[in-house]
Amino acid sequence: MTWKHPSSPVTKKFKVQRSAAKVMATVFWDAKGVILLDILPQGQCINAARYCSTLDRLKEAIRRKRPGLLRRGVVLQHDNATPHSANLTQQWLQRVGKFFLILPTVQTWHPLTFICLDP
Repeated sequence: MTWKHPSSPVTKKFKVQRSAAKVMATVFWDAKGVILLDILPQGQCINAARYCSTLDRLKEAIRRKRPGLLRRGVVLQHDNATPHSANLTQQWLQRVGKFFLILPTVQTWHPLTFICLDP
């Protein structure tokens, strides 16, 4: 039991609600803003095939939103996650030829999956 002044308002008890679901989003951006926002459906995980299809969508988004950028080349920063280092992903990068890879030596302070930078 707590003591309070008679004119004090009644304290409310808040109900805790569960969130609907966890959502995983992959964001590609450059200095001008967001290029592609890819939301992973619930229950799926990122594998090499899913990552390559995301890169295909990224290529089309760059073509629409940043004309001329693909001619100059696009820089991707990857970590050592399995979808980034998979053979299928490496083959996709070699086939397309307009994407350049940077592997950071130290982990950044925020957990990035990958970023697209305008060179």
